[in-house]
Amino acid sequence: AWEDSQGLLLFTVSLIFFTVLCPQISWRPTYRSSKFRNVYGKAGNREQCFDGIPITRNVHDNHFCAVNAKFLAIVTETAGGGSFLVIPVNKAGRIDPHQPKVCGHQGGVLDIKWNPFIDNIIASCSEDCSVRIWEIPEGGLRRNMSEAVLELYGHSRRVGLIEWHPTCSGILFSAGYDFKILIWNLEVGGPVKMIDCHSDVVLCMSFNTDGSLLATSCKDKHLRVIEPRSGKVLQEADCKSHRVNRVVFLGNMKRLVTTGVSRWNTRQVALWDQEDLSMPIIEEEIDGLSGLLFPFYDADTHMLYLAGKGDGNIRYYEVSTEKPYLQYLMEFRSPAPQKGLGVMPKHGLDVAACEVFRFYKLVTLRGLIEPISMIVPRRSETYQEDIYPMTAGTEPALTADEWLSGMDRGNIIQVCVCVCVCVCAEPVLMSLKAGYKRPCQKAFKAPVRERKTMVVNGLLESIPPKTENELMRMFFRQQDELKRLREELVQKDVRLQQLELELNNLRNNANKL
Repeated sequence: AWEDSQGLLLFTVSLIFFTVLCPQISWRPTYRSSKFRNVYGKAGNREQCFDGIPITRNVHDNHFCAVNAKFLAIVTETAGGGSFLVIPVNKAGRIDPHQPKVCGHQGGVLDIKWNPFIDNIIASCSEDCSVRIWEIPEGGLRRNMSEAVLELYGHSRRVGLIEWHPTCSGILFSAGYDFKILIWNLEVGGPVKMIDCHSDVVLCMSFNTDGSLLATSCKDKHLRVIEPRSGKVLQEADCKSHRVNRVVFLGNMKRLVTTGVSRWNTRQVALWDQEDLSMPIIEEEIDGLSGLLFPFYDADTHMLYLAGKGDGNIRYYEVSTEKPYLQYLMEFRSPAPQKGLGVMPKHGLDVAACEVFRFYKLVTLRGLIEPISMIVPRRSETYQEDIYPMTAGTEPALTADEWLSGMDRGNIIQVCVCVCVCVCAEPVLMSLKAGYKRPCQKAFKAPVRERKTMVVNGLLESIPPKTENELMRMFFRQQDELKRLREELVQKDVRLQQLELELNNLRNNANKL
């Protein structure tokens, strides 16, 4: 009886404390209101998958896949050289083993990216130290394509990453194993700038919304925010406790998200302030697996997706500017491991099904490309404006010359005040309400120049090769260059002899007169 009365007294005192002394403490659990709390992933059925594709077995940490509203491109496994498939998105199913390929590279293809403004233009980079621009015909390939529209040489070692500028047409960034980032102006077919601030291989590149800032992660364990036109490093972080592998800008939130490995070799995600990289805002451990974490950010819904290489799951979070910053939502699970993921642009999504994101998952063991749709469950069949705001369209905001001349937001404001001419550097937005309709696009025009001319100018340095294959490729390129120079020298000697004869004839005629 004494124990019962003591327990009752303790319960009464606790109840008085929580109800009278601490009225601010709520008895109800708090849930953060979010319209994306119930987003779920839906894998495509067998008829929607692309089957029978010899996906590359290259161990390079990349996606090996690129997709837009028209085409799906996948890097394939080939014996010698490098190639990738280009398949129309609406032609799913079993792929013919003799499907035509893009096969112009002499080394393995390491990265491919579609032009964000012209659906038929794709860029590729390879172990043969080149970057190439390809123009895919309407309806897809009918025969193997080996002739590129542009062949860009400038890196002295293999090229592992390429990125298109998000708002400017004709500007392409490439990062090589020579620790350099080259900026290419495709309207003239040559490099216009070299960013030389890295002491090791660049692992990832990411632009902010208007392309005025470039974030890079590097093998030297440094995270950098760079002004791309000048090459100036604005912010730099030494990530010793959080070894950064991948980085992505969070739209206009002035935040960066990085994925990497902690001191205890656990996978980790970190949130940074782009104006102060002295220390991360938050660090969150994910799990103890060893596969690389690929981050994907949707600026329209403020959702962050984390997909592990070699995993079968995709975690997704909602990002906010206030605590807890990263709100875990749900996880898509699958038993099939993924080698890489392609992402469909917004204008290629199924708006009627409330689809807010779509992945194309590479399953190497089965030779399968599986679409995975992220869907917001809604009962109404009408257009959902709250989940489909105005999004980046397919029209460039600036030309290459305008961007290279230094036109940015600050300059635009001055131009608008002084000359009353408004040129917007932000992405040109479009609405998905009436259904996506392709505007009339200008065809890509390559500059008139020799296709395989070696780019040699003040931007580039002579860096010795580090492998036998690179040495052989450099040797053969130099032999071709020497042969061309000898031919030019012979032609000039012949021309010089002709001019000397003409000069002698003129002198003889003058003496006779």
